Amino acid sequence: MKWIFRPLGDSALLMEAADDDVGANRAALDLATALDAAAPPWLRAAVPAIASLLVCFDPLAVRPADVEARLRHLLADGRTGGPGARRVVRVPVRYGGADGPDLEGAARALGISPDDLVALHSAGPYRVMMIGFAPGFPYIGPLPAALHIPRRATPRSAVPAGSVAIAAGLSGIYPARLPGGWHLIGHAELRLFDPQADPPAALAPGDLVQFDPCHTR
Repeated sequence: MKWIFRPLGDSALLMEAADDDVGANRAALDLATALDAAAPPWLRAAVPAIASLLVCFDPLAVRPADVEARLRHLLADGRTGGPGARRVVRVPVRYGGADGPDLEGAARALGISPDDLVALHSAGPYRVMMIGFAPGFPYIGPLPAALHIPRRATPRSAVPAGSVAIAAGLSGIYPARLPGGWHLIGHAELRLFDPQADPPAALAPGDLVQFDPCHTR
């Protein structure tokens, strides 16, 4: 797997995979876990994404070249197999109707029935690949090719909290009332972010999510 290293200012280094795939995601999570476990004094944060890792460091304590060398050493050391999922989180979902207003339209666009869409979406479990966009928002996938659909041409200005959605080969759950352009196929009664909790996000990268239909249309 090929990785590209880019400095971001004088106190961060971005490591990006040339290929956006599951292996890259597992490697990014694995490296973040290894760095956090080692806790070098210069480390400020290791933030994994779908196919990248952002390492923030104290520029007075370490050189960017030394940070890159540490990452390359971890890669060469074989710490890229990906961490095992810490847990499986079952998420009951009410599909269709007012809870999933885009279910039937998304199914038509995909050339499948709404029941088939629900069956594929709940066939998982699927991996939490990253948390982003908003606090607690999980990017879950990758979904089967049969569920790959582009984002809506016109985003909504407000999506209800708990909305379960799909777009671009991934699924997500909105943690709050937010604007969004994903296709809404269901709703989950799940509090994804609580700033007073420890940890504040209910899901974490590496977790597995099993969607369980509790009602359809």
